[in-house]
Amino acid sequence: MAHYICATCGAQYFLSNGYPENCKICDDQRQYVPASGQKWTTLEEMQQCQKFTNEIEYKEEGVYGITTKPKFAIGQTAYLIQSKGFNILWDCITYLDDITIENIKEKGGLDAIALSHPHYYSTQVEWAEVFDVPIYIHENDRKWVTRPSDKIRFWSGDSLELSEELSLHCIGGHFKGGTILHWKNNNGGILFTGDIIQIVVDQQWVSFMYSYPNLIPLPAEKVQSMAKYTNRLSFHRLYNAFDKVIKENADDSVQKSAERYIKALRGELFDT
Repeated sequence: MAHYICATCGAQYFLSNGYPENCKICDDQRQYVPASGQKWTTLEEMQQCQKFTNEIEYKEEGVYGITTKPKFAIGQTAYLIQSKGFNILWDCITYLDDITIENIKEKGGLDAIALSHPHYYSTQVEWAEVFDVPIYIHENDRKWVTRPSDKIRFWSGDSLELSEELSLHCIGGHFKGGTILHWKNNNGGILFTGDIIQIVVDQQWVSFMYSYPNLIPLPAEKVQSMAKYTNRLSFHRLYNAFDKVIKENADDSVQKSAERYIKALRGELFDT
């Protein structure tokens, strides 16, 4: 019996005697099954091969990025955020080992884990059990959970206050339960968006997609509602799931990017 992990998206599944028949996250059109076919592993296999390590990198006061090297599955970065009296792991990565656990404990440990959307569920239950903390997932994405656990707390509505400074906001888009994290700190506020709002290459603009690997856009009306919601939040900086950051005027970047996106969809941005 083992908790098998999809090697393409990194999601860990319920306990079983053999590989799952398929990965429901990869079968969805927002993800993909490789041409070579579905492959599976376990966390134990990943640890025993001694190939992987987690790099924990200081970003700014109270923010550490955690990334597996070499890249595994989607290759996202999770963030350890040290707010006032409350530490949270924002999004998650698949690989976890003793060194990572000790490093996080030295930084004050965790009080909670929160997820932007199903592509980053990874081994969230392993992390939650090690640190004995709850996992916050929006109710709209309940069906995508691949390893059920009593640690998971499904929340509903538009927002959930986790602490004096930290709150979750469901803006949908990439997934119906697509969530962003707002840190209301003394530096003007920071938004952590996974790829619900995705920073593009120049790190001055963002984009919004239903499927990134399959290049399926979101409707103009949805992007407009996402931008309208984020405009209610006070922030100047924005971190995405791939170690990119808009350091200043991120609130303006979201608004101007949404406007550009909508104009493109409506045929008003260019003539081609």
